[in-house]
Amino acid sequence: MSRRWLFADQLGPHFLDERTQPVLLIESKAVFRRRVYHRQKAHLILSALRHRAAELGDQAIFLRGETYRQALKQVREPLEVCHPTSRRALEFVRNLDGVTVLPARGYVTSMADFADWADVRRGALRMEAFYRFAREHHGVLLDGREPAGGRWSFDAGNREPPPRDGRLGVPAPSMPKEDDIDAEVRADLDRWAREGIRFAGRDGPRRFPATVGEARSRLRHFLRHRLAASGRYEEAMLSTDPWLAHSVLSSSFNLGLLDPLAAVRGAERAYRRQEAPLAAVEGFVRQVLGWRDYIWHTYWYFERGWRDSNALGARGSLPSWWRDLDTEAVDARCLADVLTGVRDRGWVHHVPRLMVLGNYALQRGWRPSELVEWFHSRFVDGYEWVLTGNVVGLSQYADLGRMTTKPYVAGGAYINRMSDYCGGCRYDPRQRLGTDACPFTAGYWAFLAGNRGRIPASARMTRAMAQLALLGDLDAVVAQERRRGNDPP
Repeated sequence: MSRRWLFADQLGPHFLDERTQPVLLIESKAVFRRRVYHRQKAHLILSALRHRAAELGDQAIFLRGETYRQALKQVREPLEVCHPTSRRALEFVRNLDGVTVLPARGYVTSMADFADWADVRRGALRMEAFYRFAREHHGVLLDGREPAGGRWSFDAGNREPPPRDGRLGVPAPSMPKEDDIDAEVRADLDRWAREGIRFAGRDGPRRFPATVGEARSRLRHFLRHRLAASGRYEEAMLSTDPWLAHSVLSSSFNLGLLDPLAAVRGAERAYRRQEAPLAAVEGFVRQVLGWRDYIWHTYWYFERGWRDSNALGARGSLPSWWRDLDTEAVDARCLADVLTGVRDRGWVHHVPRLMVLGNYALQRGWRPSELVEWFHSRFVDGYEWVLTGNVVGLSQYADLGRMTTKPYVAGGAYINRMSDYCGGCRYDPRQRLGTDACPFTAGYWAFLAGNRGRIPASARMTRAMAQLALLGDLDAVVAQERRRGNDPP
């Protein structure tokens, strides 16, 4: 049996054909020179890779080197590797002698099945349509041929604001315990930093699974204790609770520690056993079977240049306070809290990413490609395939709707409704002009005014655009936001 080369995001047993298959693992120091990673992301990747090598023992060859190419010079046998997760890595392995590239693993729907579905749709590749196809194709949450509960989506019911007392009544996600491997990783990262390799964010206890066992434990805990509440508060934000009822499994999926189909089946069993309501289960299934797979497949299905889309003409660069996670400079309570979460954990859940971070960047007109790189390097679960669709297609609307039907832009009223941030903030979400003007509210109107000629009429923005004509102070708001520029709000 050929030796299977596993990248550091292909670490689960589902990337092997047999339990005893010989394995190659490579730790490349050059990866961490290439970009400024969050310290906790670098720790998680190295910990996961080294834990996997320790688990496999003599079954694996584990090489540490400056680059992959240098390490591979020590290997004297043919190799096979599952389809990598970036275009750069795919080109690299395809150009190596003696390496066979296998189909991708770690996703529910195959590339071939997605292409067959997409080819007949002539560009109208909406996630909702793919999600229905995937449910039918894999037989998930179906009663006969019909969707469980008679509807494909219960998303409309999963938009409750957080409880007024700020308590969901669910236990926090299970946390891993660091061991000697983590201590070794931390010492190595300290040494690398002294040698000149730069990191962002703060070091901290490892909060995310680095082994299959830890990931499965967190999944079981979520299914048993948190899944039932996850749907209702899917879009809520709380300064007092960064985890809410979310699964906190994205890094485990993206490291390849969990098989996504097994997680989907586990959630479906919880519904069949009446351990969780259908709306919550369907919401989780939609995230994993639907959105995650959809983002993976569009990364490969759309042309290479899609990553550089910038149809709204955003030309601003990320300011230093944003890049460096200088939260002390930020007065806006929502943005300060979310950036603090990135600084201290390398993670916030998907709504702060989209409706606070992405929303603010969209309003300020920052280059989508820079934002892709920032999310990639600052989040423990960030990878190019993940961020291209989530940032370029969804958050920044940089492709004018190939993925979504409208820009995800909103004023302070949305944040006020879905969070506890606005109470006690120096800014007023109802004000768009003056010293108390909420930067999100003012930025919303300035964004619409600046993009009237770019956003297509079909983008579900007709009512919002019509309101621009009713704002007697619009010119003053636009001028105010121009003066604010990239200063921290």
